[in-house]
Amino acid sequence: MTSVSWGPAPDGLDQPFWDGLDAGEVRIQRCSSCRTWSWGPRTVCGTCHSFDLAWAPVEPAGIVYSWTRSRVPHVAEYTDRVPYVSVLVALPAAGHCRMPGILDDEPDDPRIGDRVSGYVDHEAARPLLRWRRMPGQKSGAA
Repeated sequence: MTSVSWGPAPDGLDQPFWDGLDAGEVRIQRCSSCRTWSWGPRTVCGTCHSFDLAWAPVEPAGIVYSWTRSRVPHVAEYTDRVPYVSVLVALPAAGHCRMPGILDDEPDDPRIGDRVSGYVDHEAARPLLRWRRMPGQKSGAA
């Protein structure tokens, strides 16, 4: 496999997320004590301070919370893909926990509140969470 600059953290804390992408699903942490969903990976629940966190699959569908268009590649693998849009997506099925990802190439800017669905892109050297706008979304371009 080609070396890539994104993937599991050296401490292995996010390995279950990457294992989920390898299996074709999105997994995030949920506290077994208070049932709060959380991202990014952690060892302690930010709500109740329990150490009892488990990884669970979640439906990759949500709402654009924030976005930015990158015109300079932040990883070497994206040198020939600029500009690209990074999004932060609120997941209703996970208590509106927010997940990052790349939005599929579109000529128009997304809008805050656009509905998106996520999928695992297996075309890259390592699986990557990507998002696409759901049909019927209005253009954000002025």
